[in-house]
Amino acid sequence: MTLNEQIITIAMGVVGVQFCRLLPFWLFPANRPIPAYIRYLGKVLPAAMFGMLVVYCYKNIDLLSQYHGLPDILAGSVTLILHLWKRNLFLSMAVGTLLYMLLVQKIFV
Repeated sequence: MTLNEQIITIAMGVVGVQFCRLLPFWLFPANRPIPAYIRYLGKVLPAAMFGMLVVYCYKNIDLLSQYHGLPDILAGSVTLILHLWKRNLFLSMAVGTLLYMLLVQKIFV
């Protein structure tokens, strides 16, 4: 790409990101109440997102392989137990991710 094309590409990226960040403020200004449907989505979408994330994480487990998905199940179990115990989303996700990376890179090679 030429220098002009690179500048245009970066500028389009900046405009696109700023548009996406400002759009909610334009659609739902502070002086008007947020519609009930949007409030409903704000309540149900986080749980739905984590449900889809769990399905996505476990969808490729091959029970007929050598380790039978053991690293995935161990890391997921530790994440769940830690979250139920400490009620800290960041802590449970970070520990579960680190444990999974440790298991697949050092133990279940």
